[in-house]
Order: sequence, then structure tokens, then C-alpha cells
Amino acid sequence: MLERILLRSCKTLAVILMLVWSLFPIVFIMTSSFKPGREIFAAPPQWLFQPTFEHYAKLWDRWGAFFVGLLNSTIITIGAAALAVIASTCAGYIYSRYSNRFLDASLAGLIAVRLIPPIVVTLPLFPIINNLGLADTHFVLSVLYATFFVSLGTVLMRTFIDQIPRELDEAAAIDGGTTLIILKRVIVPLAAPGIIAVAVFVVVFAWNEFLFAFIFTSTKAKTAPLVISEMIGSIEGVGWGVLFAASTIQLLPVLLFVMVMNRYLVAGLTAGATKG
Repeated sequence: MLERILLRSCKTLAVILMLVWSLFPIVFIMTSSFKPGREIFAAPPQWLFQPTFEHYAKLWDRWGAFFVGLLNSTIITIGAAALAVIASTCAGYIYSRYSNRFLDASLAGLIAVRLIPPIVVTLPLFPIINNLGLADTHFVLSVLYATFFVSLGTVLMRTFIDQIPRELDEAAAIDGGTTLIILKRVIVPLAAPGIIAVAVFVVVFAWNEFLFAFIFTSTKAKTAPLVISEMIGSIEGVGWGVLFAASTIQLLPVLLFVMVMNRYLVAGLTAGATKG
């Protein structure tokens, strides 16, 4: 009994430490965005303070480019998620229903490609994209982000589709359904949790990605993370309150999205874990 209590206490303590480690930076940034500038880094920390929207007002007045960056991030993220979901669902269906040696080998290749650091493929792509006239466009970032996650999305969707009985495909085919109709009316509705899980992964990555955006954009398709980095390097010095206000605004949409979609994200992470 004592050992069980000690084990439970250790688990509880570990969870608490993980929560503190993960949530403290977020809480610090959000609360600091409402603190008067002189109190942000006060020692000891001032947890009780008079909230102010001064930093948000300065952000609106001085950094209009940040809100343009948010719009660019939204367009690129939606495009990347749509492309990745469509490609991953179609590829996952093929890998699930038409398994053979070639497909199995190529699936292993997809996993191997996913392990390559992004910078390795980024630099060779720059002259190609530049010569095609696609640099500094929403399209190129959407395609790059989607491509980066298609391999993981395909593996995930294959696992979900494997759990859908093949008899449903056969019944639809007997009724005259083509492969496209089967995919649209049978597979997609039943694999919706997997599709949402893939979308969550892509949205989180695309919304926060910096490297590709830094290399392939300059003005027209500049994303919010790039503008935040410019705030840090401003010749006027770092306005920490304004920086924290921008970080809070940039963080909230994806944080709320992940919270709403949490159960689908968990389903994606545990897909196939209980498959017999």
C-alpha cells in the first residue's frame, strides 16, 4: 500500500513539474503583455499589478506589419493544411488498400525523408524557386509546409484507414462506386478523426514556422514570426511589452485551436496503438 501511494505521489509530482515547465513561459508572456513596462522584469516579480493595454496600443500604432503578417500566416496555414490533408488522405488510402513490396518500400522512404533536417533541402531549393518566380508568395510556403508533413500525414492516415473494414469498399464498389466516390463517401467520413489530427499537426507547424519563411519571403508573404523577429532586432531597442503583446496575439489562435481539437490530436498520436 505504501509503495502504491509513493508511486502515485511521484507520478503526480512529475505531472505538476511538467505543467509548470510548459505553462510558465506562456503565463509569463501573457501576463507581461499587460504589465507596465517598468514592472515586466521587476525583482522580485510583481504578480499583482494594474493591467494596461498600452503595449497593445503601441503594437497597433508602430507595427502594422505584424497584423499583415498574421493575415499572411492565416492564408499560408489554411493552404498548407488543405494541401497536406488532401495528399495524405489519398496517399494513405493507396497504401492501405493496395499494399505491395514497392509501396511498403516507398513508405519506409517517406519516413526516412521526414528525418532529414529542413535546412538540408531548403538551400538547394532557393535558386529553383527564385528562378520560377515563386519566391515571396503564399503559394510556395503553403506547398513547402504541406510537403514537409505529407510523409507523416500519409503514415497517420494509412493507420486510420486500415481500421476501416474493406467490406465497406467492396459494398460501395458493387453499387457502382468508383475509387473517388468510395474515398469521398466512405473513407473520408469514417477517417475524419485522422484527417483532423493531420490538420492539427500542419496548422501548428505552419503557424509557427520560421526557417522557410525567412529564406523564401521578404515582403509580400512575410509571416507573423518574421515580424516578431524584426521587433527583437529593432534599431530602437527591444520594446519588451510590445514584443510580449505580439507574442500573445500570435500564440492565442493556435493555442485555442489545439485545445478545441485536443481529442482528435490524442487520437492521432495513439492511432493503431490498440490495433490487434
